Amino acid sequence: MIFSTLEHILTHISFSIVSIVITIHLITLLGNEIIKPYDSSEKGMIATFLCLTGLLITRWINSGHFPLSDLYESLIFLSWSFSLIHIVPYFKIRKNYLTTITTSSTIFTQGFATSGLLTEIHKPTILVPALQSEWLIMHVSMMILSYAALLCGSLLSVALLVITFRNIFYSYKSNNLLQLNHSFSFGEIQYKNERNNIKTSFFSAKNYYKAQLIQQLDYWSYRVISLGFIFLTIGILSGAVWANEAWGSYWSWDPKETWAFITWIVFAIYLHTRTNKNLQGANSAIVATLGFLIIWICYFGINLLGIGLHSYGSFTLTSS
Repeated sequence: MIFSTLEHILTHISFSIVSIVITIHLITLLGNEIIKPYDSSEKGMIATFLCLTGLLITRWINSGHFPLSDLYESLIFLSWSFSLIHIVPYFKIRKNYLTTITTSSTIFTQGFATSGLLTEIHKPTILVPALQSEWLIMHVSMMILSYAALLCGSLLSVALLVITFRNIFYSYKSNNLLQLNHSFSFGEIQYKNERNNIKTSFFSAKNYYKAQLIQQLDYWSYRVISLGFIFLTIGILSGAVWANEAWGSYWSWDPKETWAFITWIVFAIYLHTRTNKNLQGANSAIVATLGFLIIWICYFGINLLGIGLHSYGSFTLTSS
């Protein structure tokens, strides 16, 4: 009873803190010179990480097994993974491009885990025989960590695509405006040219900033996805060994296994295109964006359908 109450308190505290953090981030978007709210949000994410760590430990003690046996526990661990990815670069370089993504991802997964949709599996239960193995910690933790890293890296690639295509749109629009200038008189054209010269330095500096931002997004996306790809590879290999012990076969083309393999292939293609100088930038980002959708099918879609040998973490929607 005490552990259940403590788990309930830690769940709501962590969700409340991360809600405040995302509000602070929205405020800082309105003024880039506000420094103190940024530092407060970073401290808030550290507090969220500590609360989620305490929540996982409490549930571990209360249930008697590592809390990765169902969708609710995996969502809490996914939230913990997002907050971990957030604070590691924070201690290294103080300010990073993962801040908004990790914070938003944490509040999304934490909010869904604490919603009424998963009420039936909030209470810890006894593990089914197939999950009573030491491979549970190794396999599932590596897979969830890989999902967190790959999702963050993919969202950085999505941001890269948005900025890139936005620049293309505005450059196309400005070219059309230049063509319209030929229809004005010489005096009007001279006035517009003088006015455009004043704006040239401003836009060149702005374009330089955007170019640097795109380069940084591409750099961090590649690093985070590479880390997630390593976790995913370890998770699939450990899962194959566990499957051989539990079912007598390393691979059975179960829906979860199939989509995990598809996810691995997609991000292997991303890493290949990213190392090719002719395909870097938007081309590799498109592959990562596709991978973002594949991950959600692999992680959430299979659980929603509740099919295959990996249906232990499925859930039933509660009816009102």
